[in-house]
Amino acid sequence: MARKETAADAANAGRLKQIALTYRMTRKVDTKIGLVLAAVGLGTLAVFLVIGFLVGHPVYLGIFGLLVGLLATAVVFGRRAERAAFGQMEGQPGAAAAVLDNVGRGWTTTPAVAMNRSQDVVHRAVGKAGIVLVAEGNPNRVKSLLAAEKKKMNRIVADVPVHDIIVGGGEGQVELKKLRTTMLKFPRVLTGPQVTATNDRLRALGDLMSNMPVPKGPMPKGMRLPKGQRGR
Repeated sequence: MARKETAADAANAGRLKQIALTYRMTRKVDTKIGLVLAAVGLGTLAVFLVIGFLVGHPVYLGIFGLLVGLLATAVVFGRRAERAAFGQMEGQPGAAAAVLDNVGRGWTTTPAVAMNRSQDVVHRAVGKAGIVLVAEGNPNRVKSLLAAEKKKMNRIVADVPVHDIIVGGGEGQVELKKLRTTMLKFPRVLTGPQVTATNDRLRALGDLMSNMPVPKGPMPKGMRLPKGQRGR
């Protein structure tokens, strides 16, 4: 029993430490987070107390208001922390890849499947919606990079739908904070076995390209680096 209590205490301490760390990181971006959370929690409690006095049950509604206030505070904290995190990630190289890693179950992500010398990059995610290519970088340069990768996907897995997204705040682009939601809105057209088969085909292609020898000396004009050699 003592061993179980020790493990539980350690887990609780870890959660509290994580919450405290998240709060400190959020406060650096959202300086009013403390006031907002206090207002939400105390405001909710006050509303229930007033209702409690009006109906003659201030204790019961006060306890219920406290629980609802804590829940409301947690929800608001989570949303503002997420917004602050996206704000810090916005414009940072690899930000889209970090979001793709947290899209959810059923998705297999491969970062930086294509990249140019200017560090514009295309990431790939495979799920029941098909293949989603997510590009981040200069909008003018990344379009050609994205088009080339999409053409390659259509040639390798012609029977699988390929979607493309450019992360950014411009017209026709998707903001980083809306990337996950946008991907989840794509219609699911593949079964589980079809997703597995698609991943296997793409993985086999990646292994084949990574094992290709790179010639020494100047690179021939028009030759593309294998995936494993890009960006080095």
